[in-house]
Amino acid sequence: MTQPTDPPALELTIAGRHFEVTEAFRSHLEEKAAKLPRFYDRVSKVEAVVEPVDGHTHTVELIAHVDGHEHFVAKSQHDEALGAADLAVEKLIRQLHDYKEKRRNKKHVGRPD
Repeated sequence: MTQPTDPPALELTIAGRHFEVTEAFRSHLEEKAAKLPRFYDRVSKVEAVVEPVDGHTHTVELIAHVDGHEHFVAKSQHDEALGAADLAVEKLIRQLHDYKEKRRNKKHVGRPD
Protein backbone atom coordinates (compact mmCIF):
# COMPACT_ATOMS: atom_id res chain seq x y z
CA MET A 1 0.00 0.00 0.00
CA THR A 2 1.38 3.40 -0.91
CA GLN A 3 1.44 6.35 1.41
CA PRO A 4 -0.32 9.52 0.26
CA THR A 5 2.21 12.05 -0.89
CA ASP A 6 2.29 15.56 0.43
CA PRO A 7 1.58 18.27 -2.12
CA PRO A 8 4.69 20.04 -3.35
CA ALA A 9 5.80 22.98 -1.25
CA LEU A 10 4.56 26.37 -2.31
CA GLU A 11 7.30 28.43 -3.92
CA LEU A 12 7.39 31.97 -2.53
CA THR A 13 9.46 34.82 -3.96
CA ILE A 14 9.61 38.13 -2.10
CA ALA A 15 11.09 41.24 -3.68
CA GLY A 16 11.47 44.62 -2.03
CA ARG A 17 11.56 47.80 -4.06
CA HIS A 18 13.35 50.38 -1.92
CA PHE A 19 12.42 48.14 1.01
CA GLU A 20 14.61 45.76 2.96
CA VAL A 21 12.81 42.45 3.43
CA THR A 22 13.49 41.39 7.01
CA GLU A 23 13.51 37.80 8.20
CA ALA A 24 10.45 38.52 10.37
CA PHE A 25 8.52 39.83 7.35
CA ARG A 26 9.62 36.87 5.23
CA SER A 27 8.57 34.29 7.83
CA HIS A 28 5.23 36.07 8.41
CA LEU A 29 4.45 36.09 4.69
CA GLU A 30 5.56 32.46 4.28
CA GLU A 31 3.18 31.47 7.07
CA LYS A 32 0.28 33.36 5.49
CA ALA A 33 1.01 32.18 1.93
CA ALA A 34 1.23 28.55 3.06
CA LYS A 35 -2.55 28.68 3.64
CA LEU A 36 -3.35 29.48 -0.01
CA PRO A 37 -3.36 25.87 -1.32
CA ARG A 38 -6.11 25.07 1.20
CA PHE A 39 -8.40 27.36 -0.77
CA TYR A 40 -7.32 26.21 -4.23
CA ASP A 41 -4.88 23.34 -4.53
CA ARG A 42 -3.44 24.31 -7.92
CA VAL A 43 -1.50 27.29 -6.56
CA SER A 44 2.11 26.52 -7.41
CA LYS A 45 3.96 29.78 -6.85
CA VAL A 46 3.41 33.14 -5.18
CA GLU A 47 5.38 36.28 -5.88
CA ALA A 48 5.31 39.23 -3.50
CA VAL A 49 6.48 42.76 -4.25
CA VAL A 50 6.78 45.18 -1.34
CA GLU A 51 7.40 48.88 -1.74
CA PRO A 52 6.92 52.02 0.30
CA VAL A 53 4.57 54.55 -1.30
CA ASP A 54 5.48 57.52 0.84
CA GLY A 55 7.02 57.94 4.24
CA HIS A 56 4.31 55.98 6.04
CA THR A 57 2.41 53.75 3.61
CA HIS A 58 3.49 50.40 2.16
CA THR A 59 2.10 48.56 -0.84
CA VAL A 60 2.18 44.77 -1.14
CA GLU A 61 1.30 43.06 -4.41
CA LEU A 62 0.84 39.29 -4.46
CA ILE A 63 0.78 37.32 -7.69
CA ALA A 64 -0.42 33.71 -7.43
CA HIS A 65 0.54 31.37 -10.25
CA VAL A 66 -2.14 28.72 -10.72
CA ASP A 67 -1.84 25.69 -13.00
CA GLY A 68 -4.27 25.96 -15.90
CA HIS A 69 -5.33 29.55 -15.22
CA GLU A 70 -4.18 33.12 -15.55
CA HIS A 71 -2.46 34.66 -12.55
CA PHE A 72 -4.43 35.97 -9.60
CA VAL A 73 -3.25 39.40 -8.42
CA ALA A 74 -4.01 41.12 -5.12
CA LYS A 75 -2.67 44.51 -4.15
CA SER A 76 -3.14 46.42 -0.90
CA GLN A 77 -1.83 49.39 1.04
CA HIS A 78 -1.42 49.88 4.76
CA ASP A 79 0.62 51.93 7.19
CA GLU A 80 2.73 48.87 8.02
CA ALA A 81 4.19 46.35 5.59
CA LEU A 82 2.86 43.41 7.63
CA GLY A 83 -0.63 44.88 7.58
CA ALA A 84 -0.48 45.37 3.83
CA ALA A 85 0.68 41.76 3.42
CA ASP A 86 -2.20 40.47 5.54
CA LEU A 87 -4.74 42.45 3.53
CA ALA A 88 -3.27 41.24 0.23
CA VAL A 89 -3.38 37.61 1.39
CA GLU A 90 -7.03 38.05 2.40
CA LYS A 91 -7.85 39.47 -1.05
CA LEU A 92 -6.03 36.59 -2.73
CA ILE A 93 -7.87 34.03 -0.59
CA ARG A 94 -11.19 35.60 -1.61
CA GLN A 95 -10.26 35.46 -5.31
CA LEU A 96 -9.16 31.82 -5.09
CA HIS A 97 -12.26 30.83 -3.12
CA ASP A 98 -14.59 32.59 -5.56
CA TYR A 99 -12.87 31.01 -8.56
CA LYS A 100 -13.06 27.55 -7.02
CA GLU A 101 -16.77 27.98 -6.23
CA LYS A 102 -17.45 29.25 -9.73
CA ARG A 103 -15.75 26.20 -11.24
CA ARG A 104 -17.56 23.85 -8.89
CA ASN A 105 -20.97 25.37 -9.63
CA LYS A 106 -20.42 25.21 -13.39
CA LYS A 107 -19.91 21.47 -13.19
CA HIS A 108 -23.10 20.91 -11.22
CA VAL A 109 -25.63 22.91 -13.17
CA GLY A 110 -29.06 21.28 -13.23
CA ARG A 111 -31.14 20.73 -16.30
CA PRO A 112 -33.42 23.57 -17.39
CA ASP A 113 -37.13 23.01 -16.79
